[in-house]
Amino acid sequence: MTRGQLRVYLGAAPGVGKTYKMLEEGRRRLERGTDVVVGFVETHGRPFTEAMLEGLETVPRRNVQYRGSGFTELDLDAILARRPEIALVDELAHTNVPGGEHAKRWQDVEVLLGAGIDVLTTVNVQHLESLNDVVESITGVPQRETVPDAVVRRAEQIELVDMTPEALRRRMAHGNIYKPEKIDAALGNYFRVGNLTALRELALLWLADKVDEQLDRYRADHAIDKTWEARERVVVALTGGPEGDTLVRRAARIAARTKGADVLAVHIVRGDGLVNADPANLTRQRLLVESLGGTYHQVLGGDVPRALLDFARGVNATQLVLGASRRGRLAQILSPGVGVTTTAESGSIDVHLVTHDQVRRFSWRRAGTPGGLDLRRRLFGFAIALIGLPALTSALDALRGEMALPSDILAYLVLAVAAALVGGLIPALICAVGGFLLLNWYFTPPLYQFSIAERENVFALVAFVFVAVAVASVVDRAARRARDAAIASAEAQTLSTLAGSVLHGDNPLEALLERVRESFGLTSVTLLERDDPREAWSIAATVGGPPCTAPSEGEAEVPVEENVSLVLRGHPLPAEARRLVEAFAAHAAIALRQRRLAARAAEAGTLAEVDRLRTALLSAVSHDLRTPLASAKAAVGSLRSHDVAFSPADTDELLATAEESLDKLTRLVENLLDMSRLQAGALAMTLQPVSVAEAVPRAIDDLGPPAAGVRLSIPDDLPEVYADPALLERVLVNVLANAVRYSPPGNPPMIGISEHAGLVDIRVIDHGPGIPAADRERVFQPFQRLGDRDNATGVGLGLALSRGLAEAMGGNLQPEHTPGGGLTMTLTLPVYPDVRHAGKAEL
Repeated sequence: MTRGQLRVYLGAAPGVGKTYKMLEEGRRRLERGTDVVVGFVETHGRPFTEAMLEGLETVPRRNVQYRGSGFTELDLDAILARRPEIALVDELAHTNVPGGEHAKRWQDVEVLLGAGIDVLTTVNVQHLESLNDVVESITGVPQRETVPDAVVRRAEQIELVDMTPEALRRRMAHGNIYKPEKIDAALGNYFRVGNLTALRELALLWLADKVDEQLDRYRADHAIDKTWEARERVVVALTGGPEGDTLVRRAARIAARTKGADVLAVHIVRGDGLVNADPANLTRQRLLVESLGGTYHQVLGGDVPRALLDFARGVNATQLVLGASRRGRLAQILSPGVGVTTTAESGSIDVHLVTHDQVRRFSWRRAGTPGGLDLRRRLFGFAIALIGLPALTSALDALRGEMALPSDILAYLVLAVAAALVGGLIPALICAVGGFLLLNWYFTPPLYQFSIAERENVFALVAFVFVAVAVASVVDRAARRARDAAIASAEAQTLSTLAGSVLHGDNPLEALLERVRESFGLTSVTLLERDDPREAWSIAATVGGPPCTAPSEGEAEVPVEENVSLVLRGHPLPAEARRLVEAFAAHAAIALRQRRLAARAAEAGTLAEVDRLRTALLSAVSHDLRTPLASAKAAVGSLRSHDVAFSPADTDELLATAEESLDKLTRLVENLLDMSRLQAGALAMTLQPVSVAEAVPRAIDDLGPPAAGVRLSIPDDLPEVYADPALLERVLVNVLANAVRYSPPGNPPMIGISEHAGLVDIRVIDHGPGIPAADRERVFQPFQRLGDRDNATGVGLGLALSRGLAEAMGGNLQPEHTPGGGLTMTLTLPVYPDVRHAGKAEL
């Protein structure tokens, strides 16, 4: 069965028009004759959205009973039985009411797609799992409902429903998103211009990455090597010389001219002996690139221009920055150099040759003889032998009367040594044997015969051949050793740079595997592990394309330990590269162990924090425990005394004092125990729908007469929140008690409640002395009370515990300045996931 296609309408914020666009597309498909049904659409009472539903077949929703309340959800079975071509399913990140087959709506959508049904759906950027914490840091509003990025990225089409912050705020002000009583609170909180601008940028950047992935996949599927200038990518080539700093800064300036451009620095490590890079310079330049927002890469390659262009084309680079040559004119005439060769072969990639202070500052120390005998040098050696022998013979024949046989032998020896120095052993042997025969024929009596009349001439010719072969052997051996040394140097340089980049990164194991994949041009690199040789392999870390789940699935395997193996996919591993990969694999095993140790250290750190908290508790509670105990004991002791006869009024007063003291002691002990459990992560909670309209009055009643004058404003259609009833009341009592304590006489606190964007805000407003902005976070620390110098005024647990309880329930507690003076404490809690309420404010 063919899998259905998913189309996602992505929005930066509630109200941009995602549901409207989805319904518009559904109506367009229906007019074209496609079988379309509405599986689930939430209109939130918006007339324009409700009008778009007219004429569309709607599958009835499934009724669900949970904790005595009725809810409606997507009826997956009914849609599967109906089997339409397209289903419209709103709010992909929605959490289903417990009791259904799936916990999340995106899981229902996956079933529909698997059944061959196309799905149109909507999602906001704040519901994407990877951006959830970023959105919370921007808006201060946590989002409990998320959808994995991979689910959205798998969609065949993602359409951004965009709207400027100013236009969205106008829609809000005109009442097109929320009801009038919610507009002011929404505009002053979530829908501020700064919040909306940041969310819009997040949505655009996330979608740009998705488009970039699709482009790379298309180019790979169609074997397109040519650069497509869809996005500016500036590659800067680093040689390890001091001019690299100038090149990096120039590349950063070029990239800064285009919004969203990338800077990639690359260093080509050569294996032919010409290893002139300074590790200190490369380390400094890597840090400079990363500080400017770029990335550093290192690639192995013998042909520098080709390796550089292969890398640039592989990352779809549009511009390439190179430094002007440091060589002299003569060297440039003899060899064009990297810059000229790269420019000639760059094709559609723009090449910038940047001048710098190091131009023409060539060091002869760097100009040593290459250590490796490549094909080009061997060809030159054969040319010396094949062309030099006839030419030398003609010259010596012309000087026959002026030069003796020893001089002729020396001349041929010089030619053989030259062939050995340039081309190695084989050209030198050809030159030696050919010279021996030519000397015998043309210059050794009897002439023009392959015979030798005098014994000393035999010795001279044999010595000539021996010396020529010996010199050639020494040169060839030295060349091989120099090549091996160059490769070892290149490997050491790669490992050195690798260690620096891995230690500098946040995810050392993944960074290390990415270096292996990048350096050797692999498709994917996977680190597999297992606890026992009889068990199946599991993936410890992977980068690149589809991972390998067993060593047999890759083209190469590098065992690290008995139960740890590095598996490479892409192409067979060359024998000369295996040693370097084994070094990478050893580092990978170390990084894996470090990750496990870091996780254990984090657990130990949590336990240490709990112990620190308990120690602080013991040192801080002495006065707070003694005071109510002493008061209660004194009252009870007086009542038990037979020396004094108390009147009924005195008796009632003493009993009230004992009761009040014991209540204080009870609250203190509860706070201490709950704070300890909260820090240890062992606080038991029962999250359920809770009516704020009922919880707030109960908290006021718990405070008794001091809170009698508190003013309360509660909307009629306030939805239930998702919280623990007892803990919510504790938080409200603590916050309200602070407000009552510091409110001036005749001006009691006020409680205002509003709902927007799936959240309920409970504001406790007082007009007391307030808290300076610099000290507002300090009051939430345990055992801190603003202005304390000792423990005589209490341990200061109320606000710390209140924030901890709020965050444990998925909410937050934030202090704000009250206009006109004072402090406003805002308790934010998520709306219970009931589709009848406008909790998510989707359109």
